[in-house]
Amino acid sequence: MTFASNNPYHHGDLRKILINEAARLLSQNGENGLSMRKLAGEIGVSRTAPYHHFKDKHELLCAIAEEGFHRFDKIFVLDYPTISEKDLQDFARAYLSFAIDSSEYYDLMFGGKLWKSKVLTKTLKEAAYACFRQYVEQVHRWQASRPPNPNLDALRYAQVTWSALHGMSRLLIDGIYLDKAAMNPICDQAGTMFWHSLFEDPRLPRQN
Repeated sequence: MTFASNNPYHHGDLRKILINEAARLLSQNGENGLSMRKLAGEIGVSRTAPYHHFKDKHELLCAIAEEGFHRFDKIFVLDYPTISEKDLQDFARAYLSFAIDSSEYYDLMFGGKLWKSKVLTKTLKEAAYACFRQYVEQVHRWQASRPPNPNLDALRYAQVTWSALHGMSRLLIDGIYLDKAAMNPICDQAGTMFWHSLFEDPRLPRQN
């Protein structure tokens, strides 16, 4: 998506256009292929225009990661009156699909380079922490929908299940699991495991 210099846009839209175009460049060329100058040229604005919205490339990368978390939020909206085993399988599938199909966002959202920099933007930290809090609250609602596993801690459950999905995502993104056809059965198994952890006491015999 390239914007010619004579292509009109509202001033308030430029920040979003910069983020979207930067994400596209990341997906095509990686971080080394993204610069503020190249971004300006792709959109058709002056070289200084991006600096009116981001002080440098690092702040731009933080904004892309933040946008990723806003998109990622939608995956955790499973607030059904009741939750089923299939719902959790679909949840696992949606998580991995986002990570793979939007890896230009996902790599920044959970990449060590940004988080170890110690200069994250306030809005990125807020978006990231809010996303996880939403998941923990979602787990509490799941527990309230039917008799839960009495030994389950919602926070620890959220941490473990998120970590499992993240690990599977990285194996696929990094090419360690090259056969993506295995993703569906992996997600089905993960969802089943999540389900039994959520609602069954593992010390008791399973009811048929």
